[in-house]
Amino acid sequence: MRKLKSALLYTALAVVANMGSAQDIAALREGDMRKLAVHSTPIAPVDTPFVSETGEDMTLAAYEGQYVVLNFWATWCAPCRKEMPHLSELQAELGSDKMSVVTVATGRNPVPAMQRFFAEIGVDNLPLHTDARQTLARNMGVLGLPVTIILDPQGQEIARLQGDADWASDSAKAIMRALVETLS
Repeated sequence: MRKLKSALLYTALAVVANMGSAQDIAALREGDMRKLAVHSTPIAPVDTPFVSETGEDMTLAAYEGQYVVLNFWATWCAPCRKEMPHLSELQAELGSDKMSVVTVATGRNPVPAMQRFFAEIGVDNLPLHTDARQTLARNMGVLGLPVTIILDPQGQEIARLQGDADWASDSAKAIMRALVETLS
């Protein structure tokens, strides 16, 4: 059954890759990815600054030219603890100059607590960006945690998932592969 499911998923991936539209990723949503709301029209990018893991102000424009899986999380968030290793696996497998997983801790999250959180769950390949005043989160309409938003290479929001999900699933990887292939 799993082989059949994988075959169907990759067939859909091939079809979507030939269509070339981010909206066509909706056909690839299975399992947790069914919660992924794909927008019919991209939402304009925001230029709200947040603090990079090096302590400097930055904006999402730093990721222009690539697809971004933008995850808002917090150290106190139990679903975030469950989800973060999946995001790490997605970054490990598909991260490149065409796609990045970007994590932003929103609200009160002291850097030592963030570092401890990542160490406890074995994540070492995702950024520890912060949005302490929740300005970026508010400007992007983030009302609860976790929230994961897919941005296109122009920084526009094309999809959003509220709550935790298995971002290491075949469906999530197929969605991101289909998007990245549009850049080739």
